[in-house]
Amino acid sequence: MAKIEMYTTQWCGYCARARALLEKKGAAYEEMDVMEDEGKRAEMRARTNRTSVPQIFINGQHIGGSDELAALEQQGRLDALLAQPG
Repeated sequence: MAKIEMYTTQWCGYCARARALLEKKGAAYEEMDVMEDEGKRAEMRARTNRTSVPQIFINGQHIGGSDELAALEQQGRLDALLAQPG
């Protein structure tokens, strides 16, 4: 199973949408709330050069946000990524 990391905040609708899709797929993920942890927010900015959430990584590869995750699902490419060993 892939290693999934997701930078989020609790009150973000896009984060909730990404969580729901990953949970529907049965994918376990590590969630890092950047609202309460400035260190994690700085880490997210350094890794992505972006400030918006969610920011999602699958096996260390930056996927992007909720829209990019949904696009991978629509293109039929998400399952293959999630199946790769992390």
